[in-house]
Amino acid sequence: SVQSVGMLAPLLCLLHSVVSLSLRRSPILAPVRAPRVLPYLAATQPLNLAVFSARPYMRTQMECWSAKFSSVKMIEASLSPVTASLANGCDAVCAFVNDDCGAETLEALAACGVGCVAMRCAGYDRVDLSMAESLGIVVLRVPAYSPHSVAEHAVALMMALNRQIVKASARVAQGNYALSGLVGFDMHGKTCGIIGTGLIGRCTAAILLGMGCRVLAYDPFPNQTARDMGIEYVELEELLASSRVISLHCPLTDETRHLINKHTISLLKPGAMIINTSRGGLLDTAAAVEGLDSRKIGALGMDVYEEEGGLFFTDSSITSDDLAGASTPEDWDPVLGALASRPNVLVTPHMAFLTADALEAIAEVTAENLAEFVASRHDPSLTFTNQVLP
Repeated sequence: SVQSVGMLAPLLCLLHSVVSLSLRRSPILAPVRAPRVLPYLAATQPLNLAVFSARPYMRTQMECWSAKFSSVKMIEASLSPVTASLANGCDAVCAFVNDDCGAETLEALAACGVGCVAMRCAGYDRVDLSMAESLGIVVLRVPAYSPHSVAEHAVALMMALNRQIVKASARVAQGNYALSGLVGFDMHGKTCGIIGTGLIGRCTAAILLGMGCRVLAYDPFPNQTARDMGIEYVELEELLASSRVISLHCPLTDETRHLINKHTISLLKPGAMIINTSRGGLLDTAAAVEGLDSRKIGALGMDVYEEEGGLFFTDSSITSDDLAGASTPEDWDPVLGALASRPNVLVTPHMAFLTADALEAIAEVTAENLAEFVASRHDPSLTFTNQVLP
């Protein structure tokens, strides 16, 4: 359940040790990022910035921005056509993964004088890039901050589902110490499938290899580093039919939307586990429910959900004051509520990235991106390091 995510912390500590050992035996997957040499960051930059979705857990890392830019306005509300006017008079806005950066929002931002949208995340599927280009708005992102954080969370979901950690802990809290219904399987020697072998996919594979798993992978663009690690590239159909556990690590595009659907689920090894820490739209949720009902899917771990916008990153929990007319998770989103209540489904609220290391890297790279935007106003020939184009 969503409420039980805190029980994963001990697993993450163990997995950090496992992946460290794996990385020492494998080619370098994610070298330590060297900060860009930007002399103009040495002084406060003339930039008025509005930061949307400025949640408390992110503000600590972003506090230093007040010394880097002339004005920084922290806004807890998400960016949308309704809230875009809060950026009036700002040169740039900083947005997060579920903020609405569609055409209507971008037009409103342009009317406010905004010339840059700095995404403090890797994904940009909610940004209308064509509209941004037509309005002359520069879109920047953070392409890689901590692939280890997401990879470790993906494997934590695998282990929690496999070994029934949440169920067992809940039983003990109620005084039930019986072991019936808690049988898992050894990960060692099992075949696991990785769909997408970018940095996060390779870091996930490194952990699994360190546990003694055979790792298959599917990616339209095979990676030699992955091959050198011992990952075997196969066609998608073979991966689905052969893997006990499948983990999704690819971007959401027109080609990958609903990559896991009714047809691909029919190809699964019976009882396979699916883990999605990438983008919710990769998984056809209705088809996944059918797969769980038919037991074609044995377990499902989700850190993302295709309808998570407006729901994740908010607190909709029931308090004692609400009990008279209390709603339930099924009222907020019937599909997600029904999924989260299943014993073989574990849902976390898009938190795979959420480590202190990742937040520091996100803040640092975003500040560098914004400094480049400031510099570009004086030097139009400057090439942006992390610009996203249509």
